[in-house]
Amino acid sequence: MAMNVGSSSGSGDPEVMMDINTTPLIDVMLVLLVMLIITIPIQLHSVNLNLPVGTPPPSDVKPEVLKIDVDARSVVHWQGTPVVSGADLELKMKEVSERAVQPEVHLRPDKHARYEVVASVLAATKRSGLTKIGVIGSEQFIE
Repeated sequence: MAMNVGSSSGSGDPEVMMDINTTPLIDVMLVLLVMLIITIPIQLHSVNLNLPVGTPPPSDVKPEVLKIDVDARSVVHWQGTPVVSGADLELKMKEVSERAVQPEVHLRPDKHARYEVVASVLAATKRSGLTKIGVIGSEQFIE
């Protein structure tokens, strides 16, 4: 913004202003922008797809479930039988992971089990290549 304070010459004649007043131009541009926004048609938020009609055949293959429990004394149980060592657990997991169809691993830790044991079981599943892992019974941790 420029402001003309007075003439630099000593005469009383006002100088010709060379600046353009941009306020009306900005007002007109804002009105045009608002009109453009209002007149744009509302776009649909859906995409029309041609999907096949019918029901898929039911899967007769039920997934195999592998249950790993960690009890309150931090003992790991493989399908209900206690596992002696971590190496034995990893060996069993490695054998299971090499199957054509991997089973679902349901890990159920007890609330009073040590975190170190549960974390080592999770790490062993990752090292052995098992990918379908779920933690079961986590509602016991809600207080």
